[in-house]
Amino acid sequence: MRSLPTQEEHPPNGTPATSTHCGFCAMQCAMQLHADGTVKPLPHPINKGRLCVLGLTSGELLGHTHRLRTPLVRKKGQLEPASWEEALEVAVEGFRRIAARHGNTANAVYGGGSLSNEKAYLLGKFARLVLKTPHVDYNGRYCMSAAAAAQNLAFGLDRGLNRPLADLPRYDLILLAGSNAAETLPMLMPYFHQAKEGGTRFIVVDPRHTITANLATLHLALRPGTDLAVANTLLHVLAKDHRLNYGFIAEHTRGLEKALAAVEGCTPVWAAEISGLTPYEIQQAAQLLASARKALILTGRGADQNARGVDTTLAYINLALALGADFGTLTGQANGQGAPEMGLKADQLPGYRSLEDPSDRLAVARVWGIEPEQLPGKGYSAFEILQAIARGEIQGMLVMGANPIPSSPHSDWVRDALARMEHLVVIDPFLSETARHARVVLPGALWVEEDGTTTNLEGRVVLRRAVHRPPIGARGDLEILRDLAVGLGAGQYFRYTNPREVYDELRLATRGAKADYYGITWERLEAGEEVFWPCPSENRPGTPRPFAQGFPQADGRAHFIPTPFRPSAEEPDGRYPLYLTTGRVLYHYLTGNHTRRLKRLIKKYPEPLLEVHPETAQRLGLAEGGLAVVRSRRARACYRVRYNPKIRPDTLFVPFHWEGERAINRLINPALDPSCGMPEFKVAAVDLAPFTQPETVATAADQEVSCTTL
Repeated sequence: MRSLPTQEEHPPNGTPATSTHCGFCAMQCAMQLHADGTVKPLPHPINKGRLCVLGLTSGELLGHTHRLRTPLVRKKGQLEPASWEEALEVAVEGFRRIAARHGNTANAVYGGGSLSNEKAYLLGKFARLVLKTPHVDYNGRYCMSAAAAAQNLAFGLDRGLNRPLADLPRYDLILLAGSNAAETLPMLMPYFHQAKEGGTRFIVVDPRHTITANLATLHLALRPGTDLAVANTLLHVLAKDHRLNYGFIAEHTRGLEKALAAVEGCTPVWAAEISGLTPYEIQQAAQLLASARKALILTGRGADQNARGVDTTLAYINLALALGADFGTLTGQANGQGAPEMGLKADQLPGYRSLEDPSDRLAVARVWGIEPEQLPGKGYSAFEILQAIARGEIQGMLVMGANPIPSSPHSDWVRDALARMEHLVVIDPFLSETARHARVVLPGALWVEEDGTTTNLEGRVVLRRAVHRPPIGARGDLEILRDLAVGLGAGQYFRYTNPREVYDELRLATRGAKADYYGITWERLEAGEEVFWPCPSENRPGTPRPFAQGFPQADGRAHFIPTPFRPSAEEPDGRYPLYLTTGRVLYHYLTGNHTRRLKRLIKKYPEPLLEVHPETAQRLGLAEGGLAVVRSRRARACYRVRYNPKIRPDTLFVPFHWEGERAINRLINPALDPSCGMPEFKVAAVDLAPFTQPETVATAADQEVSCTTL
């Protein structure tokens, strides 16, 4: 299962170099990575010879002293080193025992949106054919699920940005809702700057005036969780002023009347009271949208990471359709677009095929050499899996490419549930917080230690080449899955010797589906071709703009979907008077399991900082650089204060890249969007006060803030 890339050159320092792609965000920038960890950007249509600080420092992970180099098995309550043979035997025996006692549905699989297409494909196949469980999902449920569900409802297809990056400077107006791209997708910013220089106007919707908001002609600093009210009101105002694109609506859409009926009472005065904006600001935004010749509405996680995420995204889609504008959503994780397309999702098979569609089940069953009846049905979404663990319904789980304890809402509760479960097996190159609670930890591979493909935010498929094999004592993830499958008596489904063989099979499994990869051959990717899915034939160039010729709905039209307003699941009150919202910072990624081990990054941003408006801080007696306690209905946490005059006075911001006591998701409300299972990450009601007890504050990458007296 181990394949090595061809070493392309020997640079002056004598270390071999490989052309590959970054393993962090969904841009998937091209880079040259040397075996000694040196990184250089490469000219490529994605990043045009540029890299952000994450890409430039990523090579430090190669040979890192924190790498796991031996399996670990829990004995007498402690994780102890073990041989591969013992660890695999314990892992296999646990899954078998649970299935025998409680049934196959008592096991689950939890994956990650940064895994390659091949790993995501095999992880879904492992769940359904090896463990025979319907319960398989991934951390993208916390990222892209709301936007994906909305685009499927409105357009009949979810493909993130759904156009090449090179198109961005062609718009004369871009509305960017809930995305601080400067820190979450840094190499997207040159495209925005090019657009700005060419005359593009920007509306940026965000409770904070971020670096990205510096682009803005108009910055709408709304209260967290109120995008739905604002988007609905913009549609209402434009309709009342007869500023809609009626020609586009008549030719390409259906359902406008019902969508307008749902926003009938959404006046600027009403929305201002909810959002904290002024009626004039909302009218300004409507005027800018109405005057645009060619507009693009883009949403990010700030808009849709809430219990109304699907409706919020649909409200922005309705606005775009009513104007004849384009719409897209910005994928965050490295393979947040490709992983669900490969079947790493509770309700999907490879190719975006539906588990509930008999023809889709038959298509995949034929490729896998089984009868359709052998495929389990729809399973639990990511947080529902964790809820089932807490209930004792699920007793065993395999985790790969994810760290669900700190990444989940109400994470203290999640930690307790996973710590109590009978059999937790984690595949990871580092000892994450989730791995520390496992029964078995299997040391896996970094993204540059196995060949594989990913799909970036444009829908472009790229080939990530390995620099070298995993270190001695660790193994490739595909090899580990194969060994587990063999041990569980299902090795006939995992007869692969290299990732390319997996890719060739997933091409067959997606053939004829919405996300058709069949025509995107490994050879085309090796040759550097730019290919976007769907691509049904090797002779086709792919589909960079999937909606250019219409929408893949049965009637060929995009659908307006009514989006009646609902408030946040939790609003501030007398006891918890402030809004808490979360997000990323430039120097870290996801739960920080990788980036907090990189000295250059941790030096830049060593600990999570609590951003608070100076007026609020001074009113509460908080000094900049001092410690403060944030309390929600679920937990309390201690953070160092950073004054930010560009955040709303009623809003706090904390990044989510830390584990343990510093994990801000401990405070977050686990309310879920009923349509997609997205948790309410972006808004929680909290209290804020100075920290008055003795404390110890540690800022090293492997230490925690200790406020144990709270």
